[in-house]
Amino acid sequence: MKAAAHEATALYDVPGPRTESRHRMYGVLSTAIVLGLLAWILYLLFDTDQFTYTKWMPFEYTGIQRLILRGLGNTLKAFVIAAALSLALGTFLAVGRLSDHRVVRWLSTLVVEFFRAMPVLVMIFFIFVALKAQPLTALVAGLTLYNGSVLAEVFRSGVNAVERGQGEAAFALGMRKTQVMSFVLVPQAVRAMLPAIISQLVVALKDTSLGYLITYEEFLHAGKLIASNLDYDLPFIPVVMVISPIYIGMCMLLSWFAQWVSKRQRRSPRTKASDVAPAEPGPLLPGVR
Repeated sequence: MKAAAHEATALYDVPGPRTESRHRMYGVLSTAIVLGLLAWILYLLFDTDQFTYTKWMPFEYTGIQRLILRGLGNTLKAFVIAAALSLALGTFLAVGRLSDHRVVRWLSTLVVEFFRAMPVLVMIFFIFVALKAQPLTALVAGLTLYNGSVLAEVFRSGVNAVERGQGEAAFALGMRKTQVMSFVLVPQAVRAMLPAIISQLVVALKDTSLGYLITYEEFLHAGKLIASNLDYDLPFIPVVMVISPIYIGMCMLLSWFAQWVSKRQRRSPRTKASDVAPAEPGPLLPGVR
């Protein structure tokens, strides 16, 4: 009876009693290892006096708090600009890759493959050093070129994943390609693309920390200034324990926003199935009684 509660699939067999007990044992061992690792880390932190008031007292200073907020604001500023430009560039390149014109399609493919293969840090340094751009400009441009190229592939794959008959039916109704893309293919592809889009935006948010290497005063740069001007020994654990949760929290907020948008789309009247009237007997054909 217990095995009947499991649904058999083509990917794996239904686990038996021995397999289930073995999986429970693996789970218990994994939990014990993780808890032991956390206990060991906490022991090291307390043993090296990382939670003493002396090391945490500087965060009460107004100057330190303003420095952290300014760095956080600069990080969000770079991220918002880079995210908006990356989405625009990704859309533009995806349209080029889906174009019916061979030259446009080849040029778009060349741009996408080149910037996808180029390391982000190399692009940022090249724009900052060779082109002598400002730190914010160099950081945003490097993030835009890389993430825009990746998003272009996400958009193209999402549109191509829509059932082929959807586009063919729209063309049969006399719609132009722009109308087919705007009103038929893209709306259906957005829900499939949304997790990948948010994941790439999270990557862009984390990559804003590369601005530290070109003297852009972002969040990580602010933490480095705090640690270097205080009497901290390496590693700068208190500074890391302040900055890391904020980074993680911002990434989690993006993921939560993606889930909220996805749920809102499912509740939207445009995507809700229409009620079908029950079948009723129709008029008889002529000559039929």
